[in-house]
Amino acid sequence: MTARELFQTAYESRYTWDENFPGYSADVQLVQGTEVYRGKIRINRDLSVEVSGVGDEQVHEGIYTQLRDIITHRQRIPFEQSHGNLEFTVLATDDTGAVEIQVKGDSMGSNYKIRDTLICQVRRVMGRMAFVIDTHEIMDTGSGYVATRYDAVFHNAKTNEVTSIIKFEDTYEKVGDYYVVSKQVLREYQNDTPNTTEFSYFNIRLLEPATV
Repeated sequence: MTARELFQTAYESRYTWDENFPGYSADVQLVQGTEVYRGKIRINRDLSVEVSGVGDEQVHEGIYTQLRDIITHRQRIPFEQSHGNLEFTVLATDDTGAVEIQVKGDSMGSNYKIRDTLICQVRRVMGRMAFVIDTHEIMDTGSGYVATRYDAVFHNAKTNEVTSIIKFEDTYEKVGDYYVVSKQVLREYQNDTPNTTEFSYFNIRLLEPATV
């Protein structure tokens, strides 16, 4: 297989929501240390995000950003539309059999490692910052995989000094025909001190499909 074919197969093996996804609503709870915040969230059919009832503006923004990140990975965009104009090159195969592929052509050069049909690593440079995301555990939904345990290491692109490490654990729940995140635990390490944030979603309900 060519580099493009390898990447396309892995890209299309991810679990994404189909065009009939109606959106959903839920109650949200965020726990950080001894502080607990509650509110409501809504993901609309067009994948826009609404957060309400959270008194703290910074926490409100944190929940919104976390949901936007989740949606980015569940949104179904055809390969040709998202990657059609990019250039793919196989660089190497590591000891585990993962194939490293370089992708050029967008504003951010990216390197990926693909093992079987799984994108197991992403490396990207964004100006002065660079990051590496490694996937350690996945769940097979039967319609594609979702990452359930992964970590992100951020470092200075010039000095390679590590500035932050975030470890993620995601739990998915099937609601109707769709899998959605019901819990996400983030452990952020700066100067070796962990800071844990836990997002939990309750009473998850799909929205009623729009009547024509």
